[in-house]
Amino acid sequence: MGVRQRMGLKFKDEIVFLKGWKRDRTSVGAITPTSVATARKMASVIDPFSGFPVLELGPGTGVITKQILARGVRPKELLSIEYSPEFCRHLQQEFPEVDVRCGDAFALDVVLGAERGAKFDCVISAVPLLHLPPSKRLSLILDLLERMPTGRPVVQITYGLLSPVIALPAGYEVRHLAFMMRNIPPAQLWTYRKMR
Repeated sequence: MGVRQRMGLKFKDEIVFLKGWKRDRTSVGAITPTSVATARKMASVIDPFSGFPVLELGPGTGVITKQILARGVRPKELLSIEYSPEFCRHLQQEFPEVDVRCGDAFALDVVLGAERGAKFDCVISAVPLLHLPPSKRLSLILDLLERMPTGRPVVQITYGLLSPVIALPAGYEVRHLAFMMRNIPPAQLWTYRKMR
């Protein structure tokens, strides 16, 4: 294999990411793919022995998807929803055993179809929330928390200083998970939970 081919494989995610970003900058929330260290930290909240599948929102090029699978989640126990048709095609080729669906995270009942009543161990989200109205962000988080057992987290990556959802109603919790310097740009990770 030549140098050009090796370099192409090494930067495959970045190339796919840049093509998607160029086509639709508003639905892609970052300027580069999530770093492996950040993706690993996001996946660290998963309980691979819970008996519930994992829901991934905004997988992009699949960097986080790889870390979810590395955490011990079987491909058939991962449901990934991606808004960009280009990223969807890429993900379906890269992860043929993962249930990758092209759709809108804000229309989950439609995208989930027959699985709309399913419970998930947790939600790993890279949906770019900061450019949306606060009420829409809150609605999404509350909807996600109803799809999981009490106490299990939604993990959200963001590039702002504060949580995209600052306050939740009584009985819910917002908690800072990590500040990831090893990400371009540096990222904040937040968790949201419905408490017992």
